[in-house]
Amino acid sequence: MKNPVIIFGVNGIAKAAAEIYNSHDIVVYGFLTKEKSLHQTEIDQVPVLGSPDDDGYLKLIGQKCEAFVATDDNEERQEQVKMLHKRRKIQPTNAIHDKAHVSRSAAIGYGNFINAGAFLGADVKLESHCLIHSNAVIDHEVKIADYVQVGAGTIVNSKVEIEKGAFIGSGAIIISGVKIGKNARVGAGSMVMANVEEGQTVFGNPAAAVNV
Repeated sequence: MKNPVIIFGVNGIAKAAAEIYNSHDIVVYGFLTKEKSLHQTEIDQVPVLGSPDDDGYLKLIGQKCEAFVATDDNEERQEQVKMLHKRRKIQPTNAIHDKAHVSRSAAIGYGNFINAGAFLGADVKLESHCLIHSNAVIDHEVKIADYVQVGAGTIVNSKVEIEKGAFIGSGAIIISGVKIGKNARVGAGSMVMANVEEGQTVFGNPAAAVNV
């Protein structure tokens, strides 16, 4: 990727993504946010241009600029991705840290954030718009669907399947062969030894269902 990138968001993920692009000598053209108080300010010398729905900036995407959606709010991320599909007919680009390890046989979709120290092993299938935080280990033959978030220091052992929208908290351990259902949530530091049902929240060692 040679074009500059426009980042949707101004939070920690947005700042980390900007550092990732800069490390690859990719120019960050600016940030877009709904927070009007931040418009026309700067973050680490990069301008906050305006709103994510401003046609003046959106028209650059797909022509002169790429886009990256940087938010850990799943609903907001999905809305912004759908907007880019509809209005600009593009997929967001990936932000992959140069200190992450991605196996040559791994298959990766679009719009993913993969931070420093993350490890993606052989034949991993990572779909699109996922957040893989620092030092997360994704072992061989793991399948991760769209809009999944894997916390820092988490270990996902081989042949695990994680369905769309699931959240895995920092430092969790997922035992080989386990399936994490759609929109399920795994608490930080949990040891998951059995399948987690769709929409279920689990926590503890061993992880058990909790009411939220």
